[in-house]
Amino acid sequence: MKAKTAILAINPGSTSTKVAFYSGTEEVWSDTQRYDIDRMGKFPDIPSQEQFRLEEIMKVLKDRGTDITGLDAVVGRGGLLRPIPGGTYVVNEAMLDDLRSCRFGSHASNLGGPLARNIADKAGGLPAFIVDPVVVDELDEEARLSGIPEIERRSIFHALNQKAVARRASVELGKPYEAVNLVVAHMGGGISVGAHKRGRVIDVNNALDGEGPFAPERAGSLPAGELVKFAFSSGLELAVLMKKMVGGGGLVAHLGTNDLREVEKRIGEGDGKADLVFRAMAYQVAREICSRAGALSGDVDAVVLTGGLAFSKTFVQAISERISFISRVMVFPGEDEMKALAEGALRVLTGEEKAGEYVGA
Repeated sequence: MKAKTAILAINPGSTSTKVAFYSGTEEVWSDTQRYDIDRMGKFPDIPSQEQFRLEEIMKVLKDRGTDITGLDAVVGRGGLLRPIPGGTYVVNEAMLDDLRSCRFGSHASNLGGPLARNIADKAGGLPAFIVDPVVVDELDEEARLSGIPEIERRSIFHALNQKAVARRASVELGKPYEAVNLVVAHMGGGISVGAHKRGRVIDVNNALDGEGPFAPERAGSLPAGELVKFAFSSGLELAVLMKKMVGGGGLVAHLGTNDLREVEKRIGEGDGKADLVFRAMAYQVAREICSRAGALSGDVDAVVLTGGLAFSKTFVQAISERISFISRVMVFPGEDEMKALAEGALRVLTGEEKAGEYVGA
């Protein structure tokens, strides 16, 4: 193996594909391909975009002068699969079948594995991986049950960033990830708060469906009785109601914006409603963090705040004031998904971690 391991990372979004080349964990170059909405609308579904996106990625590699035969591995963002433990997984035929058929849901991230496999094959059969997809499920059995047997809690969260940041926090703490207990709050358009117990996320809110704190675009957990009454009395179709909860809730519903910077600007101009909503969102995040500390029986090495909202010092302070009694508070603003993908592949290539083998449904 070369002294510096060459890794290509691929992260497909709804109208974009991020591509980055790494030497070890050092980014050599990155590129974000943005696609016209009308052009993407011509494709009947997500899987049919695979060849188009592959060709666009190959153009970028040519423009950047990157010879794929010099790579050691290709890694893509993980998509909607059956629930699996966290880690780095080989892109095998069972995984490709589930991603391309959208058996567990349709999302642009489903293309991450197939695109990685395509390029790895073109390069002569290199390893192709995905890392910590959103369906990572390591919940304790007690965390799965709700008060209605037919409704089970699901583990769907920002696993890639949560796991990557948890590992970085562990390094600062001078311990392996598998030897620490952390509460990690990923705060972006959606907010997920996970209890990391010695390398496993034993409890976390379902951020995809908007469970947990309300967020810039998520309604958060709602009073159950009032939600049921609203659902039956509003006359809204399921898709419209879900859009109100996920995409149209939280800051968007209260203030008409998903931009926390805009909210802070309004607060500075004396907008009392903006101030109340801002403080309420921070309060709900803090409350969720306290809940996860309970899942760890109060044995918490650190509370970690990450995601785009962590760039706001005011928001971080509002949360920290309520949770600092739990443990040390560590802040890692933003989310570096591309580096997290490269790190996951590198752990396997260097023998630090053994790649998992995905078993289909």
